[in-house]
Amino acid sequence: MNRLAHETSPYLLQHADNPVDWWPWSTEAFEEARKTNKPVLLSVGYSSCHWCHVMAHESFEDQDTADFLNEYFVSVKVDREERPDVDAVYMEAVQAATGHGGWPMTVFLTPDAEPFYFGTYFPPAPRHGSPSFRQVLEGVRAAWADRRDEVAEVAGKIVRDLAQREISYGDAQVPGDEELAGALLGLTREYDPQRGGFGGAPKFPPSMVIEFLLRHHARTGAEGALQMAADTCERMARGGIYDQLGGGFARYSVDRDWVVPHFEKMLYDNALLCRVYAHLWRATGSELARRVALETADFMVRELRTNEGGFASALDADSDDGSGRHVEGAYYVWTPQQLREALGDDDAELAAHYFGVTEEGTFEHGQSVLQLPQHEGVFDAEKIASIRERLLSARAERPAPGRDDKVVAAWNGLAVAALAETGAYFGRPDLVEAATGAADLLVRLHLDEQARLSRTSKDGQVGANAGVLEDYADVAEGFLALGSVTGEGVWLEFAGFLLDHVLARFVDAESGSLYDTAADAERLIRRPQDPTDNATPSGWTAAAGALLGYAAQTGAEPHRAAAERALGVVKALGPRVPRFIGWGLAVAEALLDGPREVAIVGPALDDEATRALHRTALLGTAPGAVVAVGVPESDEFPLLADRPLVGGAPTAYVCRNFTCDAPTTDAERLRAALNS
Repeated sequence: MNRLAHETSPYLLQHADNPVDWWPWSTEAFEEARKTNKPVLLSVGYSSCHWCHVMAHESFEDQDTADFLNEYFVSVKVDREERPDVDAVYMEAVQAATGHGGWPMTVFLTPDAEPFYFGTYFPPAPRHGSPSFRQVLEGVRAAWADRRDEVAEVAGKIVRDLAQREISYGDAQVPGDEELAGALLGLTREYDPQRGGFGGAPKFPPSMVIEFLLRHHARTGAEGALQMAADTCERMARGGIYDQLGGGFARYSVDRDWVVPHFEKMLYDNALLCRVYAHLWRATGSELARRVALETADFMVRELRTNEGGFASALDADSDDGSGRHVEGAYYVWTPQQLREALGDDDAELAAHYFGVTEEGTFEHGQSVLQLPQHEGVFDAEKIASIRERLLSARAERPAPGRDDKVVAAWNGLAVAALAETGAYFGRPDLVEAATGAADLLVRLHLDEQARLSRTSKDGQVGANAGVLEDYADVAEGFLALGSVTGEGVWLEFAGFLLDHVLARFVDAESGSLYDTAADAERLIRRPQDPTDNATPSGWTAAAGALLGYAAQTGAEPHRAAAERALGVVKALGPRVPRFIGWGLAVAEALLDGPREVAIVGPALDDEATRALHRTALLGTAPGAVVAVGVPESDEFPLLADRPLVGGAPTAYVCRNFTCDAPTTDAERLRAALNS
């Protein structure tokens, strides 16, 4: 066992038995490098990363490689999900130096943590023009021993170059109709009309872009925006990227047609997509969108919820294929013979036709990833439901993929928002209860007395790493959504605590720019900041959205001003790179629409007429609208102040910037007010 045995990260614990003398990221590791005059090998990955496992098996479990590392390097292993700040800083350097990035990330550092050589996965033997890992190690060792001045010069130049990458878009004006129309035009140019989605392979679910398209359609009536969103959602839902038996989405598709996924299932993808499909149903009434939203929610609750009430980070791509080998996708793929064994000949033939299972296969070794036909009406729905249930039972007998039980604050915030809204839309109080359970865990375990967030926990034990901007922003977003759904103002209060930290510790007071780490966080070679979306909304634009929503609920002018300053980056980047700032564009849509503030007052929260108005408000498509519900003169939400019943009946008030239309007691009038 090495030093990683004392960590809580499942990824680090996977390497605790390596013969490599790993250190976690720590001051002590770099002090050891200085004392022994060795360079640092920084290896960054995460538990559900396929190629991280491959490199571990090939190199880090190899005794000869470990002996070489232990003699000539101080080896540091980082879970990128626990330390996104460390990952972001060195990934920026990798991408600048090589033009690409990925995981595992392999970086060689001086004892002052300055990078001087980079890569990602290195094979155990030279392959396709790539050197072997041992060749890389020997080259770095020789350079460190014989050309130290050159190494120091390279490292210094890289650090200076990174320091010049400061982002200063905070003072730009807020985006307007022109920029958002330009972003839509840019997306149209990159749209794949035959297959849905944007760009070529690999294809990632564009959840944040779809949210922008839905909001843009709601605000402007642009049919093209809705069509791109709906068609992309349908293509994904019918493809292999979606689990046709158990629900939930894989990380991405390796092809342009959404057929073959990279099989890892991430909490953040499924939270974002669950919410997007629920919002698509809200806009269109699509039965497919409704089914996928609910199945994805059920997947999260069934397979990712932890004993403590939070949600685990991910399911691995790999699992045992029955022969003792860990193989990507083994849990999910089927051959015609496996269908026959599970269903019998007649039903297997029907299942193969329905799910696209062929003798040649759509994956590897004659195996197929299940897909859905374009026209389901020709099949007997009851028969298909029976087949799906039997296949799911048969699949449950296979060795399951590993689960990363780490609870990440930001991703749980996304899950809280998705489950709360999906539960409210579709009359599923159990989903709202699951959202509340995760929110309770975040407050109970991740928040300290000063409302500072810890990034992770596992098995009820909070991790040592401080929350970053996306944690504060996404958890606040989840709390705001939960408060709107439940009518419990305590969630608005907790969101306010978090957003006060954002204003005090993450925003540059002069420019309005945001940083991914707090002003009092551990100092790295660069303070990371990035306004562009990756797999999740950037902390920058997520904070803008949460600040704007909180300001709409409370009238807090500093929060709205900070949101507007932060959205200057969308004015600058939206028309140029719309695919990579989708959440910022979605928040900008809310700003241009108001956002609208909806107050519902009734004699009691469980009053039937009050519930009807409340549900109508939640189902309104006005971009970023906020909803408060309670009894007259309730102090749960500021929006409820001075909002009396009209004629003794439950009443809705629709406002913009706290200027209100005439109140209504009629749900249809409220619906019309929020959908126009």
